[in-house]
Amino acid sequence: MLSRTLRELAEPVLEKVTAHPFWSGLRDGTLPGESLSHFVEQDTAYLLPAYARALAHSAAVAGADAHTALLGRSITGTLEARDRLREKYAELAGGLGVAPLADPPGEANPVTQAHCAFFRASAAASFAAGVGALLPMVWFNHQVSDDLLERHRPGSRYAKWIEVYHPGPGYAYAVRAFWALADEFGESASPAQREELVAHFRTGVRHEWAFAEAAWARPGRPV
Repeated sequence: MLSRTLRELAEPVLEKVTAHPFWSGLRDGTLPGESLSHFVEQDTAYLLPAYARALAHSAAVAGADAHTALLGRSITGTLEARDRLREKYAELAGGLGVAPLADPPGEANPVTQAHCAFFRASAAASFAAGVGALLPMVWFNHQVSDDLLERHRPGSRYAKWIEVYHPGPGYAYAVRAFWALADEFGESASPAQREELVAHFRTGVRHEWAFAEAAWARPGRPV
């Protein structure tokens, strides 16, 4: 199945991502507050809205009604998640010792700009490219948030944020639905379409790593 191939491609990078200083620092409470602020700002102000728009474009060109419905529901879910994260961050910021989010937000950093451009270009290219680009963020968000919840140090600085960052147990159903979409599409796709999906998936996986790295090595961070 295509989903198995994609997960096998992603696993080595997923292991590196969960071990990254950004996520390990969240787990044990040692992450600089500026890194978390930078991540939340870039994620909620730019990346999640770009992801929602890519979902919308892919939903519009899907060949199956079930795929249009899944992607359409995910648009609303993505924007609602964006709003919830901003709200919860504002509630917790004082207790976490982190700066409030800027209003209006600062500029998108180059890594975020590239990630957003990748979503736009992939969704505009074809349904296969769009799905390949969208899948890594769904998968990595699920795996990383589960890992944070399971392995974080109880009572550490970011424990409350980790709890609210997790999208909830129902998110696993959405992830399985996305993998099923990939398998269903893969069964009827041409070899060229499958290759296109896999190629965009590979690139999307690299963007997931780069986004965490950019939050860790945020602009202005002392070297």
